[in-house]
Amino acid sequence: AELYEQAIKYEKGSFITSTGALATLSGAKTGRSPRDKRVVRDDTTEGDLWWGSPNIEMDEHTFMVNRERAVDYLNSLDKVFVNDQFLNWDPEHRIKVRIVSARAYHSLFMHNMCIRATPEELENFGTPDFTIYNAGQFPCNRYTHYMTSSTSIDLNLGRREMVILGTQYAGEMKKGLFGVMHYLMPLRGILSLHSGCNMGKDGDVALFFGLSGTGKTTLSTDHNRYLIGDDEHCWSDNGVSNIEGGCYAKCIDLSAEKEPDIFNAIKFGTVLENVVFDEHTRQVDYSDKSVTENTRAAYPIEYIPNAKLPCVGPHPKNVILLACDAFGVLPPVSRLNLAQTMYHFISGYTALVAGTEDGIKEPQATFSACFGAAFIMMHPTRYAAMLAEKMQKHGATGWLVNTGWSGGSSYGSGSRIKLSYTRKIINAIHSGELLEANYTKTEIFGLEIPSSIEGVPSEILQPANTWSDKKAYNETLLKLGGLFKKNFEVFANHKIGKDGKLTEQILAAGPVF
Repeated sequence: AELYEQAIKYEKGSFITSTGALATLSGAKTGRSPRDKRVVRDDTTEGDLWWGSPNIEMDEHTFMVNRERAVDYLNSLDKVFVNDQFLNWDPEHRIKVRIVSARAYHSLFMHNMCIRATPEELENFGTPDFTIYNAGQFPCNRYTHYMTSSTSIDLNLGRREMVILGTQYAGEMKKGLFGVMHYLMPLRGILSLHSGCNMGKDGDVALFFGLSGTGKTTLSTDHNRYLIGDDEHCWSDNGVSNIEGGCYAKCIDLSAEKEPDIFNAIKFGTVLENVVFDEHTRQVDYSDKSVTENTRAAYPIEYIPNAKLPCVGPHPKNVILLACDAFGVLPPVSRLNLAQTMYHFISGYTALVAGTEDGIKEPQATFSACFGAAFIMMHPTRYAAMLAEKMQKHGATGWLVNTGWSGGSSYGSGSRIKLSYTRKIINAIHSGELLEANYTKTEIFGLEIPSSIEGVPSEILQPANTWSDKKAYNETLLKLGGLFKKNFEVFANHKIGKDGKLTEQILAAGPVF
């Protein structure tokens, strides 16, 4: 309530919506600025990090110049907001974070997104493990070395600090901390994952990986299962744990029918970013994208009725990789062996339907290493090797699920695979039914396809059957195989382990022509 009052009083564009959420505006930036992110390259990080994109380097001196600028700005204000909170629900591997910011909106956002401390925990909080100085209203100096614009998000892993200048988009703080976890956790032998996670009534845990638009949030939020988390997790020797204390859901075209849990979570305490609402009734129009298509809601995880609290669970049984294949050649579901799981995890494939206005007449393939290339700090193969090791140790099965097209590409005669079919496929994975099925291998990708799944038409399980034009199918399949191969060249020369045998196994698991 106090933060609501501060926001409405002092921050232009803050309003209370008809369901009690706080509507805020993030200013000129309505999404992340990955090209303005920098990491300090020093003795600590030199050998550990995967340099280039996503981790663009800067030196310690430049970091200190920007840090000074941010701190001077924050010190010039009448008041600042300080949040002391935790990351990671696993008590053994919890990280203490402090966020210093200038907006009530940022404070409430992080209050919702990180794990909230009890009064006793705050009393004995001590020194934080990591600190964010968010001076996002104030620009960086574009003439400073390494700067490319008036926006800069700078990470110093040696000092355990992050500085934000020139962007008020709150997602920078969330994803900045996620990057920190991608560095700190693997050093402890813990795997950090960009995934959704849920658990059945019998304690069977599933991980969901997938890029934007593949259905990760929709499929991991399941009425019949407990939600452990929707976006960021750790897999340690204790099992799986959510890194965050909240959810950051896309709101574009949100409706009570399609996603009731998310819709109902937008109430008092929730932050709504960049949405448009009626001036008098304050009713939000979720279809309006005049500010941005990236409208968002941030709410505490307990606002989801079937959230599992505390957000921890046993070792995962199933690892589900989601791809929205607009080419229409990947099967609706296939079982992966370990090497294939690593290959597709490192590839991180999806194909978005490109905007038709620019004359593109075919889908655009997107590859994002580990299904979250913007956030990983080390080389993708390092995370993949850890994933394989944990899957092997705990007997987890890998699955590739296509939530995209069938019977043709999105520009041809294909149609999107029905969500109800995908849900039945996911249920068959959860129940163990699919482990009992009979499998046949596909050409090129060598994927194992089940012959039947209850409630799903058998003919759609084999993509070759659904295309009337077999020649077009083969051409499209070869084309996609070629795109995978080309993308993987970057990783092919990276030896894993002493003899590099693992690298060869992973390469062999890719498309074979």
